[in-house]
Amino acid sequence: MLRFVGLDVHKHFIEACFIDRRGKVLERCRVDCHGSELQKFGKWQLRKTDCVALEATTNTWPVVAHLKPHVQQVVVANPLKTKAIAEANIKTDKVDAEVLAQLLRCGYLPEVWQPDPATQTQRNLITHRVALSSRRTRHKNRIQCLLSRLLLKPPCKFLWSKPGRTWLSAVQLPSAERFVLDSELRQFDQTEQELQMLDRELVGIATQDPRVRLLMTLPGVNYVVALGLLAAFGDVTRFGDADHAAAYLGLVPKTRQSGFKCYHGRITKAGNPQARWLLTQACQHVARHPGPMGTFYQRLAKRKPRQVALMAMARKLATVAYHMLKNNEPYRYAKPELVAKKLTQLRSQAQQDRSGCSGSPGLTRAARAGLSAVYEQAGLPPAKLPRALPPGEQRMLDERGLTGYVDQLYSTRPAERSRSSKHRMQRNEQGLGPTPSRPD
Repeated sequence: MLRFVGLDVHKHFIEACFIDRRGKVLERCRVDCHGSELQKFGKWQLRKTDCVALEATTNTWPVVAHLKPHVQQVVVANPLKTKAIAEANIKTDKVDAEVLAQLLRCGYLPEVWQPDPATQTQRNLITHRVALSSRRTRHKNRIQCLLSRLLLKPPCKFLWSKPGRTWLSAVQLPSAERFVLDSELRQFDQTEQELQMLDRELVGIATQDPRVRLLMTLPGVNYVVALGLLAAFGDVTRFGDADHAAAYLGLVPKTRQSGFKCYHGRITKAGNPQARWLLTQACQHVARHPGPMGTFYQRLAKRKPRQVALMAMARKLATVAYHMLKNNEPYRYAKPELVAKKLTQLRSQAQQDRSGCSGSPGLTRAARAGLSAVYEQAGLPPAKLPRALPPGEQRMLDERGLTGYVDQLYSTRPAERSRSSKHRMQRNEQGLGPTPSRPD
C-alpha cells in the first residue's frame, strides 16, 4: 500500500504522520532526531514504497541521508512556499506533519533541489570559510577601534603588514589596553592559521574541478569565489536561463504589481547568502576592470548609488558565470596577464601542498601571445574570437568603444624588458657604453 509520510523536523525530535492515498491518517509517532533512532525508524516503520516529505532546515540533509535507503522517494520542501500554501490559524507539530503529507499526496509540495554529497561538502566548507573571514574582520575592527579610542596613529599605511605587526607588538599602552590588544592579536593569528589550513583544503578541491579554472577567467573571481558559485549553483542545467540562476541567488529585485501599478524594491536575498557575499566582494575588483563589465559598472554608478551598482554588477557576474558553465566557454574579455597570474598561483599553491616547492607553469610567457594562448596553455576551452562574435555583441563593443581593447587581448604583445635591460639600452643609444661596475 502506498503511503505518504510527513515529517516535522526539529532539533531534538521529529513528528511523523502517515496517510494513505485517500488522505486518511493511518498513524502518528514521534522519533528522536539522532542517527541510531533514525536508522531504527527507517528499518522498522518505513517501507520501500513510502514517499517522505520534510522541510529544509538546519539538519535536513543528514536526516535525508539516513532515510533515503528505506523509502521510494524523499522530497525536501521550501518552507517559505509551504507556509504560503498551507497557512493555518492552528499550528502544531502534528498539524505541520499532516500538512506536508497531504501536500505531497496532492502533488502541491514545492520541492527544492537536493545537492549531491560533493556539492554539500563544498557548501559546508565555503560557509565555514566565510565565517572565519568574518571573524578575522571583527578582530581587525576591534583593534582599529582600540587604537582610535587611544588616539594612536599607526606609522604605516597597512596595519597588518610586517612593519605594522611589529609596531603593534611594541607600542606602549596602559596595562588593561595592552592585555586587550594582545588578546585580539592572538585570536587574529589563530583565525589566520585556520584560514590557511582551510584554504589548502579548498585548493585541493579546486585543482580537481576544471570548472573552477573556467570561472577563474572572470575578473575578480579566485578559486574561493569560483567554488562558492559552483556549490550554490550545483547542476546548472536545472535552471531555465540565466535570470533563474540569478534569482536563485537572491540577486533580483522584489516586485509588487497590481493593476497599472508596479513596484520594484530591494533584492530578494533568497538562496545562498555565502555565494551572494562572495560575489559582492568580487565586484569590488570588477568595477576597475577595463572590459565590458567594468564599463557597465561605471555607466551605472553615474546615476545610481554605489551599493545599487554593486548589486547589479553581482547579478551580471552571476549570469555571465551561468552562461560560461552552460556553454563550457571561458570569459572572452579577460586580461591575459591577470588570468595567467591567477592560474599560476593556484597551481603553485597545489604543488606546494603536495611537494613543498612551487611550480613554474609558463602561463606568463603565454600571456604575451594573447588570451587564446593562455587558455590553450591552461587546458581551457577556446573562447570566441572577436570576428566570430554575434552581431549584437559586436555592436555593443562598438557603442562602448571597446573594440580596440578586445583586439589587443587576442594579439601578440612584445615582451616587457626589465629595468636593468632598459637602462643598458638607453646607455647604448646615448653612446655611453655598458654600465660601470660598482667597486667593492
